Amino acid sequence: MSVDISNLTIAVPVAESSISTVAVELTGSEAIALYPNYVKVLSDGSVQLSAPTKGASSKSTRRTRCEWSEPEYWTLGGALDHWNRQEMTLTKVNWAQKVVIAQMHVYGDDSPPVKVFWKKGDITLGFRRTYNQTDPINSTVLKGVPLGAKFEVSIHATSAGVVTVTAKCNGMTGSSGDLQFDSTWATQLFEFHGGVYNQVDYTDTTPADDGSICIISDLSLIHA
Repeated sequence: MSVDISNLTIAVPVAESSISTVAVELTGSEAIALYPNYVKVLSDGSVQLSAPTKGASSKSTRRTRCEWSEPEYWTLGGALDHWNRQEMTLTKVNWAQKVVIAQMHVYGDDSPPVKVFWKKGDITLGFRRTYNQTDPINSTVLKGVPLGAKFEVSIHATSAGVVTVTAKCNGMTGSSGDLQFDSTWATQLFEFHGGVYNQVDYTDTTPADDGSICIISDLSLIHA
């Protein structure tokens, strides 16, 4: 199935300009045209996203990403159901073997409510029940997702603030179960993210060839 990222926002680990070290963000169609080393449409219509560990990052971290995000924010009450579904394959991962593959992000805050990781062959989750909660509640969604295996990962949020993260790989399925937001999230603005976001800081000695690469073979974003 062809994956259309043309109208999504893509963050690539390239500096905004010669005087800024902050990673550039642009539309998917622009990223494909301008940065084929990081964002590439493959012959079968899937999309490959590459994030070297060393490169331009956000203002608040020294961690690089090649990640899509929705171009518009939404509220929980704006639809009965909100879905982020990805079918993907991690073909390479950084030396720490930890990368964010999906997020439910919140506007104007560095503490996302839902963060889904691939960590040393397992799909794990960080969940914040309360807005701006300092430490997330961590859990394992699915064990045994090897590098190079195709898998599915989904984030489902309801208007009532119930969140469920599900992962499937090689005939196995795992779920976070229903996780309940408290009322502090009701007025917040959200967007889904996906791709690869390295969970290791780069330094001057970070090897140039270290990094993470994923292939997204199906992507569905629904608010209805």
